[in-house]
Amino acid sequence: MLHVAVPNPIHKVKHLKLLFFSHGGLVPPLHQRSPSSLTHQKLAMAKQFIPLSSSILVAVISLFLVSTFVPGVGSIGVNYGTVANNLPPPPQVAHFLLESTVINRVKLYDANPDILKAFAHTGIAVTVTVPNDQIPRLTKLNFARQWVEDNVQPYTPATNIVRILVGNEVITTADKMLIGNLVPAMQTLHTALVAASLDRRIQVSTPHSLGVLSNSSPPSSGKFRLGYDIHVLKPLLSFLRATKSPFMINPYPFFGCSPDTLDYALFRPNAGVLDENTGLLYTNMLDAQLDAVFSAMKVLGFDDLEIVIAETGWPSMGDSTQVGVDANVASEYNGNLKRH
Repeated sequence: MLHVAVPNPIHKVKHLKLLFFSHGGLVPPLHQRSPSSLTHQKLAMAKQFIPLSSSILVAVISLFLVSTFVPGVGSIGVNYGTVANNLPPPPQVAHFLLESTVINRVKLYDANPDILKAFAHTGIAVTVTVPNDQIPRLTKLNFARQWVEDNVQPYTPATNIVRILVGNEVITTADKMLIGNLVPAMQTLHTALVAASLDRRIQVSTPHSLGVLSNSSPPSSGKFRLGYDIHVLKPLLSFLRATKSPFMINPYPFFGCSPDTLDYALFRPNAGVLDENTGLLYTNMLDAQLDAVFSAMKVLGFDDLEIVIAETGWPSMGDSTQVGVDANVASEYNGNLKRH
């Protein structure tokens, strides 16, 4: 995750961009992909973000940090995945991030106790995740309180836990049980945080794929998927507004680009794409995707909420026939995005 707080995008809405960059991932050729497989591919990409050795960790993170960090303008973070071999121990990772980089945010895919301990007294903001399979149980207050007691209270305030994510891309799993329990689980977890006097310190949210949109082009016509819009997303947005938490999205321009739109997806110079409804000219795909999300939220009456990018990235490996799939292009995407 490269977390970058940047100036407002084209729409004048407060966006705090949490950029969870992936510097790896194997993606099948376009003709072998199906919409249902994209979530798994994206997770695989993101979970490979922390490299396999400390030497590679230094090289990759240094690659991202070529521009100047300006306090108050931007902040940078990483996804800390643990599905890999020969990972450096958490204390080494925490020390390196603190002493040798400008990274000040870390997102975990769970609530790994060793990692949480390692980030104690670093001041680095940590986001933890409740896995999808625990969502139904999280609707029970006793379980939610126990989860907070086991996974949060032993580490805070020494470890700066700032947000808990309930699942990942739950709506696009098409699992009716998970989807139906998502908002109740978030509400119950927040209640447990209130009981522990942690609700002002720790937010509750959940990341979504762009699959929650039924339409995203042009951006001004962005809408949430019919059925989920009123029954799931509207109460979810109401909860986020009430708790002053952000709406989180996982945009991947790679999955929406073709050889003809590669420059547009990579923030390279290009002619741009005009939204004829608004007269706005988009010079990169990510801004267009974010504004489509903004438009969908506006339709439901929630254009005042903060939007956070939960993760994004570009694959560094793929089929030899694929255009723009290699480590250099992945690095270019991450670097251009950070500078954008």
